Amino acid sequence: MIVQDFIPQPYSKSIAKGSFTWSSPSNIALVKYWGKKQDQIPENPSISFTLNNCKTTTTVHFSKKENDVDYSFEVFLDGEKKDDFKPKIKTFFKRVEAYLPFLKDYHFKIETENTFPHSSGIASSASGMSALALCLMSIEKELIESVSEENFIQKASFLARLGSGSACRSLEGDLVVWGKHDKIKGSSDLFGVKYPYEVHQDFENYQDTILLVDKGEKQVSSTVGHNLMHGHPFAVERFKQANKNLSEMIAILKEGNLDGFIALVESEALTLHSMMMTSMPYFILMKPNTLEIINKIWAYRKSSDSKVCFTLDAGANVHVLYPAREKDAVLEFIKDELVAYCQNGQYINDIIGFGAKQS
Repeated sequence: MIVQDFIPQPYSKSIAKGSFTWSSPSNIALVKYWGKKQDQIPENPSISFTLNNCKTTTTVHFSKKENDVDYSFEVFLDGEKKDDFKPKIKTFFKRVEAYLPFLKDYHFKIETENTFPHSSGIASSASGMSALALCLMSIEKELIESVSEENFIQKASFLARLGSGSACRSLEGDLVVWGKHDKIKGSSDLFGVKYPYEVHQDFENYQDTILLVDKGEKQVSSTVGHNLMHGHPFAVERFKQANKNLSEMIAILKEGNLDGFIALVESEALTLHSMMMTSMPYFILMKPNTLEIINKIWAYRKSSDSKVCFTLDAGANVHVLYPAREKDAVLEFIKDELVAYCQNGQYINDIIGFGAKQS
């Protein structure tokens, strides 16, 4: 696929008004992407677990306008009008207008809500932008003769990427790859693809408990963080490392090599943060309690022979990953030893999911 393939033929139908609703989950990268080229193209491929409970539900109401001079829309979060969201949505509309030429023909009312606390540090841009892209694709589906389910999801992922890079990994599950990789059939820089190879049963129903260490606003935005990879002294080696780790992940997933999974996933998380600590300007996004939790996990794993591990996004919160068979034991460990390091004792229990749903 090339970019031009997502530009539609002239629409054959018309529709005056309507609405569509989609729920789309967040995701957590196992092999991280950090650094991007122009047009939201990743510098390296990534693979993520799709979550199930942490999701955004978005309804887009649309009605035909008298003119097509500019975009017309309003945004609501949990029923409250959010004009401060509008610049990001307008930027998104500008990026995708060539692929959705109806955008200036309608007025849109965008209503969105999250199942997770606002400003909790969960990646709401991934769930939010993917849900919005799916609603817009549902509108386009009404304007053309036919579209296959595969093409629908593929284009929605392509559009979501232009709103937030990691959003392209939220449409399907349980494992999604984004970024061209020689050993993964169908992989692309333009959209996410469902992981196409065998996965051992030990990775079924994998658990993710998200420890909310710091619910404050990000110290540095993802966009700024990605841009700091330009000219970074370790960037080239980091991109090589990510490609190598993704190659190794194929065998790990097939064989159910949990020890290999732990080593790779934790190394990836710490590498992500090391890239930020060695950029210019530099940032430390982990908090003291983040490090306390990591050390507690390492000690627990050593004493119990558990297969629990951690990963991190670009922030202080900790994703605790573990097999379903260890759920009771790990949750007891979290309550006994880790909750004390969470802001207001807050954490979210999630499980690996299978992508977006229309409602």
